[in-house]
Amino acid sequence: MMNSPSAVGNPKAEKIASYALLGMTAVTGLVDAVSFLSLGSVFTANMTGNILILAFATARVPRLSVARSLTALISFVIGAILGGRIMARASADSRIRFAAQALLVEVVFLLAASVCAIGYSGYWMEHSFQPFALIILTALAMGTRNAAVRKLAIPDLTTTVLTLTVTGIAAESSLAKGNNPRLTRRVGSVLAIFFGAAFGAVVIRYSISAALGLATGISVVCSAALFRSLRTSDKL
Repeated sequence: MMNSPSAVGNPKAEKIASYALLGMTAVTGLVDAVSFLSLGSVFTANMTGNILILAFATARVPRLSVARSLTALISFVIGAILGGRIMARASADSRIRFAAQALLVEVVFLLAASVCAIGYSGYWMEHSFQPFALIILTALAMGTRNAAVRKLAIPDLTTTVLTLTVTGIAAESSLAKGNNPRLTRRVGSVLAIFFGAAFGAVVIRYSISAALGLATGISVVCSAALFRSLRTSDKL
């Protein structure tokens, strides 16, 4: 059986995949709103921020935890290994199919996290395993997805790290004598994570489980969109 063509390089399919990755970027904002605001000032999607927090915690900055940050980092790495193993089977012509499969694994982890969060108030309980379970599950989800997105390699859609995206907006702008390449996509990424985080910060005031459930729902839609882009490629 022949592999289906990749969405990358197919304008219509890539457009669908791009929308899916923008949705995943919003999920990043939701997940980090939950983790940072409810799980003890730790990031489970943004590892740059998490490593910095780990460094601050190691330096004994008050109200930061080495255990929480290290748990997030290790879980993310394990998730990335899982995502990498999934994507290792992908050829250049089947990356989209395997990325969609990896995203389904993300959905499973986020669904488990949303169930685990039922009844969790967000107040740190030092001797409770529940926040650690949420850190583990959300970091596993984000690590798995990031490995898949990295392999998919659609420009300016990393879904997590925006430093280079913001740099590109400025450094390749008209003010810098550039031609503003992929400006809409870049700005869309910034807005997606911004509004995802802002909405997550509002929702967790009422229910952490609902915020994670929303992240799960968006991930399901994004996974369906990736499969849709795969079908679009098949027709060409």
